[in-house]
Amino acid sequence: MLFSATLAFYLAIVVAVLTTSWLVRFDWQVMFFRPYQQWPEIHAFLDYWVVLGQRGPTAVMVAAWLGWRSWRQHTIRPLLMFGASLLLLNVTVGAAKIGMGRLGPHYATTIGAHEMGLGGDIFPSGHTANAVVTWGILAYLASTPVTRRYLSALSAVVSLSVGLTTVYLGTHWLSDVLLGWAAGLLILLALPWVEPLIARIEGWIFSLQESWRERRIGAAAPAAPLPAPVPRPGAPVDEPPVLEPVGAARPARAPAYLAPGPHTPRSERSPVTPAGSRRPPHSERGSRNTPARPVAGG
Repeated sequence: MLFSATLAFYLAIVVAVLTTSWLVRFDWQVMFFRPYQQWPEIHAFLDYWVVLGQRGPTAVMVAAWLGWRSWRQHTIRPLLMFGASLLLLNVTVGAAKIGMGRLGPHYATTIGAHEMGLGGDIFPSGHTANAVVTWGILAYLASTPVTRRYLSALSAVVSLSVGLTTVYLGTHWLSDVLLGWAAGLLILLALPWVEPLIARIEGWIFSLQESWRERRIGAAAPAAPLPAPVPRPGAPVDEPPVLEPVGAARPARAPAYLAPGPHTPRSERSPVTPAGSRRPPHSERGSRNTPARPVAGG
């Protein structure tokens, strides 16, 4: 409903100018009033203030802020949304300027005429529409409701003041500014319809980045070493070793800890040292089974 109401207001301004209605007569009255001569003390300040509506400087400032936000949040949605809004602004406002061809106050030829179709490029006001879109996108991309309210108020003040500044400087008719406000607001209201396309573009960019990263990692990884040649068991000394294919099954080997021959219990083993038995031989000691000899006293 808000988009439809703004579009109706946009068309009403165009019709009012084309029919040379009271709005065109009011444009001429403001132009003859010459605000820059009535209040010359603020002329120098407003010459700088109107830069907030120029596309180049404002785009650089807002893109730097949104780029920092994209880096912090690991997403490129803010930059993509800002790029989409600027693209819509250039296409719609640029086409309207060229199509209607209205001359500005400084180049007007006939007093009281609407000055349409004479090759001009001021209807709607590009400074005003750019101020609405550039500063309004910050409110659109705000992360909290409180921040969105403050940024919405700030963008409204900036866009209104920039539009009125162009009227003060005599570079635009008042109707140019009204149409510029409507044109910028239409672009902001149309951004939610662009969100699905922006999400697909962001996913495609991230998938392309991931595939490039995997490709670089695969190219930098070292190749697997070839298996060492293994000599064939029982082959002559001068026979070259055979290179086993990767994954070839090797013959099973007997466990190294199994001793060959029958297994003898521990009680039947004689503890030995490198020099022989641990106990010296005693030929006079009898076995444990022979009776003990009596000990003679004396």
